[in-house]
Amino acid sequence: MDLTSKQRAQLRGLANGIDTILHIGKDGVGDNLIAQADDALEARELIKGRVLENSLLSAREAAEALAKATRSEVVQVIGTKFVLYRPSHKKDKRDKIVLVKPARRVEGQ
Repeated sequence: MDLTSKQRAQLRGLANGIDTILHIGKDGVGDNLIAQADDALEARELIKGRVLENSLLSAREAAEALAKATRSEVVQVIGTKFVLYRPSHKKDKRDKIVLVKPARRVEGQ
């Protein structure tokens, strides 16, 4: 899944209103954290994480490791915080995030 710059901007805007739910400490990205992130992405699609001071990982390293393990996309990394996105496979469409698709240009218009 490759996000366009417009989709990333939309997701960054949505991420401003969500709370940080993942906290990565000195243990780094382990199986329990991956399971927690996977569950959260399935329920919410967009999650925010934070790397604590005692972590040996940077926010970028942690975000990329989690994204790879959960098949999600890194939307943004700022300081010690990061945002991940993965479309949910839930049947209930009410809770899904709808991303703006770029308009196709038609030649001659």
